[in-house]
Amino acid sequence: MGEVILPFILIILVYAASATNPVPKGLSYNFYDKTCPQLEDTVRAALNPVFITDPTTAPALLRLMFHDCQVQGCDASILIDVSDSAPSKPSELGAKKNFGIRKRELINQIKSRLEIECPGQVSCADIIVLAARESVAISGGPRIKVPLGRRDSLSASSSEVADASLPSSDIGVDDTLSLFAKLGMTTQETVAIMVMIAGSHTLGITHCLNIMDRLYMPSNAKASSMDPRFEALLKFSCPEFTPLSQNTSFVFNDPSTFIFDNLYYQNSLQRRGVLRIDAELPLNIKTAGIVEHFAANDDDFFQEFTSAFLKLSYAGVLTGNHGVIRSMCNFVDN
Repeated sequence: MGEVILPFILIILVYAASATNPVPKGLSYNFYDKTCPQLEDTVRAALNPVFITDPTTAPALLRLMFHDCQVQGCDASILIDVSDSAPSKPSELGAKKNFGIRKRELINQIKSRLEIECPGQVSCADIIVLAARESVAISGGPRIKVPLGRRDSLSASSSEVADASLPSSDIGVDDTLSLFAKLGMTTQETVAIMVMIAGSHTLGITHCLNIMDRLYMPSNAKASSMDPRFEALLKFSCPEFTPLSQNTSFVFNDPSTFIFDNLYYQNSLQRRGVLRIDAELPLNIKTAGIVEHFAANDDDFFQEFTSAFLKLSYAGVLTGNHGVIRSMCNFVDN
C-alpha cells in the first residue's frame, strides 16, 4: 500500500458506508481530485513517522476530532488559539473538558505542507478528519473512505459553550444515547463510537482525575462494581489523597492500548471498564446485547464504527460559501 506499517498492525479493511450515510451537500469523495490530488498521500506521509515515534498520536488525533466535531461542528474551531467573540475569555480550547487535548501542532504542520503543494485549497477541518481516519487505520482498524469539502469556521466557541457541549467523564448510557441520537446515530453506532470518546477507549489513556469519584465515591454500586484485581490496579495508579498528581497521572484504557480492536467490549463484560459508561454498557438493557456481539465479532464492530465515524464527521459542517479556508489553522486570517 506504499505506507509504513507498525509491527502490531492487523489486517486493514476498507469500509464504505455511503449507502446508509447520505453525504451532506457540499461534500464529495472526489472533492480535491483537481485542486489537490496528492492530499491523502501527503497527510499519510506526514503522519506515518509520527505514529512510529509516538504511538500515543493515534488516540490523541481521534480525541481531537471528536472534541472538534462535538462543539459547533467539524470546523477546526478547536485549533483556534483565541475566541474572536470574547478575546479576553478562555476560548474553546481552554474548556475544562478539553484538558489533555494534544497534537494540534501536527495538524498545523500538515497544513503548512499542503499550503506549499496546493495553497489555499485544503481546510484544517478536512485535515483533522483525515488524520483521525489515518489513526484508526494505522492502529489496525478499518480504513474509512471519507467525503471531503469541509470549510473552517471564522471563530471558536467560548470555553463555557464547549464544556456544555462535550460529555462529562461520568456520563451514563441513557445520556450518551441521547447525545449521539442528535447526530442521527443508532444505538449500535453509539456503542461503536464509544471507543472514540472520553479518552478514546480502545486506544490511549484516561487521566486519574476522570475516575476518582468512581473509585472512591461511587454513586451506583452496581455500575461501579469492578473486578477486584482491576480495581486494585486503578487505585494503585490513582491514589485517593494525591490531588496534585491527578492532572498528570493516568491509566491505560485496555491492555491493547495502541491497537484499534474490540477488546474494549470484552473488558466491559469482565467488569474491567475504566469509566462509568464502560461499566454501564453491558448492564443496560438497550446496549448489553450489542456489547456482547461486538466483543465476539470485530467485523460487525468495524462496520458500525465506520458508519458512526462518518456521521460524526458530518456534524455541523460548513461547505460552499460558508466558512473559510484558513492559511494557518490556529488563527483566522484577516
